[in-house]
Amino acid sequence: MRWTKPPKAGGRLHYKPCALKKQAAPGALPAGDGFASKALTGAGILCIICSSESQFRPRALRGGWVGKMQKYALAIDIGASSGRHIIGWLENGEIRVREVYRFPNGVAERDGHLTWDIDALERHVRAGIDEALRCEPAIGSLSIDTWGVDYVLMAGGSPIRPCYAYRDSRTGAVIDRVHEKIPFAELYRRTGIQFQPFNTIYQLYADKLAGRLAEADSFLMMPEYLMYRLCGAPSHEYTNATTGGMVSAETGAYDPEIIRALGLPERLFRPLQQPGTVIGSYRGMQVVLCATHDTGSAVEGIPMEGNELYISSGTWSLLGVKTPRPLTDEASRAANYSNEGGVGYNRYQKNLMGMWLVNRLRAELCPEKPWDEITAEAEEKHFDHLVDVNDEIFLAPESMRAAFDARLPHPPKCPAGYFRCAYRSLAEGYRQAIGEIERNTGRTYTRLYIVGGGAKNGFLNRLTAEATGKQVVALPIEATALGNLKAQLC
Repeated sequence: MRWTKPPKAGGRLHYKPCALKKQAAPGALPAGDGFASKALTGAGILCIICSSESQFRPRALRGGWVGKMQKYALAIDIGASSGRHIIGWLENGEIRVREVYRFPNGVAERDGHLTWDIDALERHVRAGIDEALRCEPAIGSLSIDTWGVDYVLMAGGSPIRPCYAYRDSRTGAVIDRVHEKIPFAELYRRTGIQFQPFNTIYQLYADKLAGRLAEADSFLMMPEYLMYRLCGAPSHEYTNATTGGMVSAETGAYDPEIIRALGLPERLFRPLQQPGTVIGSYRGMQVVLCATHDTGSAVEGIPMEGNELYISSGTWSLLGVKTPRPLTDEASRAANYSNEGGVGYNRYQKNLMGMWLVNRLRAELCPEKPWDEITAEAEEKHFDHLVDVNDEIFLAPESMRAAFDARLPHPPKCPAGYFRCAYRSLAEGYRQAIGEIERNTGRTYTRLYIVGGGAKNGFLNRLTAEATGKQVVALPIEATALGNLKAQLC
């Protein structure tokens, strides 16, 4: 087992020496360098190739253009807690990127429910595009990715409010009623999607019972809604649609038997479109569908050698492997594995609680403490009890500390003990999930690629290597943005 460390700032890489600069403060133009994806060797990471400030527009600002015009694209990557606008371009066969805008995101409570502020999201999307065009007027295309399962109901081209967030508890009362009409075993056989209480299928049924579907003529998943607001073209992208639990694993289209069994209006379900489809334009830029589910784009953005394990580590830890086709057998259902759409492949993966655990602990226990101090203190402690990171008690607790206390034989004596417990429990969850993947696919894997915010956590990476026995390759890259840009540039 080995953890392959990311390069340190100012360090050198195996192929191209360069300084690795920090990203800019939120909303500001970075003062340092861009970066590019690159393949890696068994010895270390070759994924970050920096370019100097003068290379941002490599020919336009240094002696004029030679040959054809450089093509630029804009990736808008929005997560549950923040969003970012990243310009990308091809140079020497590599995608180079530069972040130009960052903004906060989060759920808001309204009338006792958790909702998304879709107006604020749209304002930030537009403001970030303005900033991107100020930095590079020649951007030719854009695309948006977000988290999965959530959607906006539409009536006559306008949103039906509120837009509920997946962490809202409204589906709790309808799950059994859905399974009375179509048992989960049958749902899984047909779709291959793991059970999650927030899956789109349960959210739509809750909307039906609340009467919200009566006026709706369509629904748009979150990234498609935002792109609709830009270009006026409704779209329904395949990889994102698969997250909701209603797309047939066999046909790749919405399953009419599921829709009829639940009595959902058939008018809501439109044909699905593949990544790379141009759906419209905005301010002279093509609006292109990437893999609009952020994990779908993240997997596309991993510079992977062969077919190995991956974790997209953010609010959630999405751990999986590519397979040629969905696995909807009983062993996969029992292990609660999902089969989500990829770009020419199936993503056989499992949603595990991720950095949400430590983010909420920090907000509650030590909001001002830097992360490096938190992880250093967690390494020093000897609190070695574990929790099941997939326990629903951790999904949206009022107090994350109280949730841990409820599942531990005794509470830690200090905040560092909670963080140590969380990190060690995540590593154990990864170990168990990898064992399930290897049994269900009949393959043994040697490497585990980690991308996303969690890839920067050296303590968790080391714990994961020790728990799983795999070579952990931590890639501190914007993998989701790279995958988004790949759909536009390649």
